[in-house]
Amino acid sequence: QVQLVESGGGLVQAGGSLRLSCAASGRTLSRYAVGWFRRAPGKEREFVASIGASDVSTYYANSVKGRLTISRDNAKNTVYLQTNIVKPEDTAVYYCAASPLGVATMDPGRYTYWGQGTQVTVSS
Repeated sequence: QVQLVESGGGLVQAGGSLRLSCAASGRTLSRYAVGWFRRAPGKEREFVASIGASDVSTYYANSVKGRLTISRDNAKNTVYLQTNIVKPEDTAVYYCAASPLGVATMDPGRYTYWGQGTQVTVSS
């Protein structure tokens, strides 16, 4: 079992920076691919970014490519999602998820473990 806890959300002003953390316990997160997903108010959950296990390849949604960065610190058993330019359309609940398949993917069905989410609200 892998337990995931997201943190770093809150109220952020548009144009500011943001760093979300996904901390794991129970298993070594380095063996898993990790993805970030988000659900905006009134919308379906959408893929944001993912990072592979051993090769740390990354994969981004077109809507965030070049603006958000996913990274991992295996020593801290944590994966991050960060940006230096947050936008109002980033307002959502952000979830991280872990996949034992190890390959970065946008398919939520390939992720076995999910966190509870952290709310990000961007003010304009």
